Amino acid sequence: MTDPIRLSKRLIELVGCSRREAELFIEGGWVTVDGVVIDEPQFKVDTQTVALDPEAKATAPEPVTILLNVPAGMDADTAMATLSAETLSEEHRYGKRPLRGHFVRLTASTDLQANASGLLVFTQDWKILRKLTADSSKIEQEYVVEVEGNMVDHGLNRLNHGLTYKGKELPAVKASWQNENRLRFAMKNPQPGIIALLCQAVGLTVIGIRRIRIGGVSIGKVPVGQWRYLSGKEKF
Repeated sequence: MTDPIRLSKRLIELVGCSRREAELFIEGGWVTVDGVVIDEPQFKVDTQTVALDPEAKATAPEPVTILLNVPAGMDADTAMATLSAETLSEEHRYGKRPLRGHFVRLTASTDLQANASGLLVFTQDWKILRKLTADSSKIEQEYVVEVEGNMVDHGLNRLNHGLTYKGKELPAVKASWQNENRLRFAMKNPQPGIIALLCQAVGLTVIGIRRIRIGGVSIGKVPVGQWRYLSGKEKF
């Protein structure tokens, strides 16, 4: 019997690669142990069968962007801690395979309105992070807002053209009724609390707020508390 050794060391023995190449193969999800993908170089093996995918590339995994349908009132740090292979949306468990490296070095961007649920973005890609921060004033966000109360006369028109409430000028937004209890708001770079203030200005009380879109990216049919990857075809 031999003592268990690191998976990276066993891979070096098998294929004659360098230590760095072994780590990249493993972290990229190219290595299996008894047929199961293991992406941790420090994983200990002894007599198991270790195999390297013939198509393996010794390159760092591409940075990922994760779209989480966050529950109402959950802060970004708590939300980030929920990200794992287990919370990936069932409908989106195809294509890209979740790797341990996908859940580190993530940065949250585009804060939600207070107590809102819906689309929250986490990314490893500096280009996307720069887009969402530097261009935030140009990127439209869309919210569905559940309300109660009676809207004042011409309230929808006032929302769409801008209004003054308690001495404060409120921005014009794209507002429309989704149904008798829900409004849709589309606006660029909404300031904290602005949606609740807009609703108050036209006689409505907010019951719930959910962000469904940032730019050209929608959360889609991802259940609350679950996530999916941003696809290469989607653009904020």
